[in-house]
Amino acid sequence: MKAVQTVCRQLRSSKGFFVEPAPCVGFSTSSYSCGRRKKMNPYEEVDQEKYSDLVQSVLSFRGSAQTPESLFEEDTLLYGPVSKCKPPKQDGEARVTGNWSPLFNPERSLKPNTANDATVPLKIPLQRNKIPSVTRVLQQTMTSEQIFYLERWKQRMILELGEDGFAEYTSNIFLQGKRFHEALESILSPQRNLKEIDENLTSGYIESIQHILKDVSGVRALESAVQHETLKYVGLLDCVAEYQGKLCVIDWKTSEKPKPFIRNTFDNPLQVVAYVGAINHDANYSFQVQCGLIVVAYKDGSPAHPHFMDTKLCSQYWAKWLLRLEEYTKKEKKQNIQKPD
Repeated sequence: MKAVQTVCRQLRSSKGFFVEPAPCVGFSTSSYSCGRRKKMNPYEEVDQEKYSDLVQSVLSFRGSAQTPESLFEEDTLLYGPVSKCKPPKQDGEARVTGNWSPLFNPERSLKPNTANDATVPLKIPLQRNKIPSVTRVLQQTMTSEQIFYLERWKQRMILELGEDGFAEYTSNIFLQGKRFHEALESILSPQRNLKEIDENLTSGYIESIQHILKDVSGVRALESAVQHETLKYVGLLDCVAEYQGKLCVIDWKTSEKPKPFIRNTFDNPLQVVAYVGAINHDANYSFQVQCGLIVVAYKDGSPAHPHFMDTKLCSQYWAKWLLRLEEYTKKEKKQNIQKPD
């Protein structure tokens, strides 16, 4: 190697010859590296024009300096809003109740047996006994999350209104609901008083449900008690009537906040489906119901939100209701065992 470098220096110093410096050449003992072709960069094989719009849209979104807020905005743009819902618990298989009972009665017709059912609504009084009511079962089996939010709401109201003010507020809410149901009963009853109807129409709640009442017909029951003879629970339903041609248990609710989705009604669907199952297995009723309807009315008269429950949805909530009923039964048995003689 030194000999080659000496010859090159002599040639460069010679006046008759000029040799342009050659790049330094590396020698390798590997025959593969001598004949190897230049490796193609994979990015050079990408069709740049095809993705130019996407690249431009991403680059144009970035500002001169990234901040936590801009990063969150960029993530929202690219991946959608962040879901704050807790992941479902992995309990393995879904819970199945041990006291399964069918929602519908295969021995009962879907149509009323007598013509009087369509003209004279049933109004069976609720008998006080040891059988638990639907409302009690739901109250005693609320989840810890439901209890937490209910208690937090209560504490906020007490902080704002005081103990006496909160007591007066709850009393007024109960009174408004009672008057609302009385007004509905007078409107839907065949023996309705026209004077009372005119007075009730001035109510914001009644005004709120006017577009719903247009689709209600064929009233079968009003403020009537039901009892499931097999599962042993009772309840007092608001109304059984046809809504858009479907026979439903109708539950009228009032609310100060909009509830546009059925998930906003909390345990109301369980209450409705419990009444559906009770009617279908109560000897006092000759017909069978397969649908439910929750109507949320508003005091300011804004249009009420109807939440229709078809047969499939009723069946889904029926399975949940049976679990709650089973949970209540277990709690009651445990409390009875712990009670001293």
